[in-house]
Formats: sequence, structure tokens, C-alpha cells
Amino acid sequence: MRLDDSVLTKDGLRAKGHGRILLLACGALAREILALKAANGWDHMDLHCLPANLHLWPDRIPDAVEKSVRENQAHYDRIFVVYADCGTGGLLQARCDALGVEMVAGPHCYAFFEGVDAFAAKAEDEITAFYLTDFLVRQFDAFVWHPMGFDRHPELIGMMFGNYTKLIYQAQTEDAGLDAKARDCADRLGLAYERRFTGYGDLARALAAQA
Repeated sequence: MRLDDSVLTKDGLRAKGHGRILLLACGALAREILALKAANGWDHMDLHCLPANLHLWPDRIPDAVEKSVRENQAHYDRIFVVYADCGTGGLLQARCDALGVEMVAGPHCYAFFEGVDAFAAKAEDEITAFYLTDFLVRQFDAFVWHPMGFDRHPELIGMMFGNYTKLIYQAQTEDAGLDAKARDCADRLGLAYERRFTGYGDLARALAAQA
């Protein structure tokens, strides 16, 4: 949708006062957020993603989020941080509180895709489960296989995954190709395989509440 000129400042940036919302998100959620925006007609929401590989260094997430919030806050009526805690140990929540912005509730995306309450109820029984989402199935080599060194040292698989018993693929979409790839990921790790369709879970509800 083309913005009316009145929504822009003289330098071409968005202006406050027109109900504009910035979704400041993890790059791993870009496809899902764009699908939800399109399906619901949330044209007043803009998406800006930070690199998904920040998850390899969770301690860097709060600073990256703060930097982006400060760069964009003058141009939006509201900023919503589409991250869960994501391994920051509460630091991201504290930073968002200090900045006066809200964020998605929950410990990580596995929980909010499943539904935070539903995930918590299963946590004890699934303590030996390893989870993948649509994004992580697509990016398995880049985010799991290569960073953990399994391509160079396959003996590390047993050392790092010896206490896991199954891989649970939390599917956001119905995609036979992703299902097959997720099965292959489980086979490569030597784990039993379970596919669980979650859809967008609490992510959809969190964005709807903001919209």
C-alpha cells in the first residue's frame, strides 16, 4: 500500500501520529510475521528484522534491540519487540522495560509457537526433546550443523546430543518438503522424529493484540 504523503516527513521517513507501529523482530520470524500481516491486512504495521544469527550470541540481543528502538522511535507511534527472552536471562525484558516498549511473552519461539502455557505443561515430559521451527528446518546447516562443528567432527554429535531422545518439528505451515527435511535432520542427529503442527500460536495473538 502506498503511503499518503502526509504520513511522511520531509526527509521521506515515517511520521508519528498516524497509528504506525514498528514490529522490531528477530529475522527468524520474518516469513511468519509477513504472512500474518498479509492475512490480516495490518498495513499500519511495518517490519524491521535484526539478524537471526544474533541467537548464536544471545548476550548481544539487548544492545541490538535498544539501538534499533532508539533509531526508530521518533518515526512510530509504537514499537513492539517481536522477541521472546531468547536466552538473554531476563536482560531483554529489563531493557524493553527501560525503553518503554513491549515484547512477546515467553522464554523462546518454541514456547510461543506452541502456546506458552501448553509448552510449559509439556516441558517436564519433553526435557530430552530438541525443537525445530520452519525457519530452523530451512537453516539447519547454518544454525546447527556447521556452528556445532558436526560437518567436521561427527563424533561431536553423540557428545552434544547423547541426552536427547527425539526431535520435535513445530510446523508453522503445511509443507511436505519441510517435513521431509526435518525428518532428515532427526536422522542426522540420531533422534526419533515427531512433527507437531502449531501454526503461529501465541505469535498471532500477540500481534493481533498490538494491531
